[in-house]
Amino acid sequence: MGAIVGYARTSTAEQIAGLEAQERDLRAAGVTKLYSERISSIAHREALQCALDYIREDDVFVVTKLDRLARSVADLLAIQKIIEGKGASLRVLALSLDTTTPTGKLMLNLLGSIAQFERELMLERQREGIAKAKADGKYKGRAPTARAQSHVILDLHNQGFGPSRIARKLKVGRSSVYRILAASRVQNVPAEG
Repeated sequence: MGAIVGYARTSTAEQIAGLEAQERDLRAAGVTKLYSERISSIAHREALQCALDYIREDDVFVVTKLDRLARSVADLLAIQKIIEGKGASLRVLALSLDTTTPTGKLMLNLLGSIAQFERELMLERQREGIAKAKADGKYKGRAPTARAQSHVILDLHNQGFGPSRIARKLKVGRSSVYRILAASRVQNVPAEG
């Protein structure tokens, strides 16, 4: 039997008492290595990443509730894949879910199947909505966010900003920045004569 590693999280809007309660429950469940943080589930969760990096084969990764660990079922399945890939298991106290048992694995797979089904339904409804909007002449598509900021990207690049820094600053994809810079170079090449 490996280590029992715990993870506790509250969002910044929640009180510290919620975090303390999770930590207490995790220690009562036998957790010997505890990672905790006060951060929104949509932000980069540094303590969660450290905990996932720490776990090894035969370790048990424990959380009090699923919503403390994952922001969606897809996120949960991605985290579970990391845990499983390391030869460890997941235990969720509130659900009595333990992936070392056949029932725990079944529950997790059912959650994953439901999430996939919901995603496919959502995409189907989205495609139907787009088709209807196109038929009604109302569909314009997504506005190209990076291309709309081409002049800003070029200005920042001329000021010495690198593509990665520009992408972070403007919250656009780095590949989009590279594409705009490359297109700019092609347009500025003098014609041979």
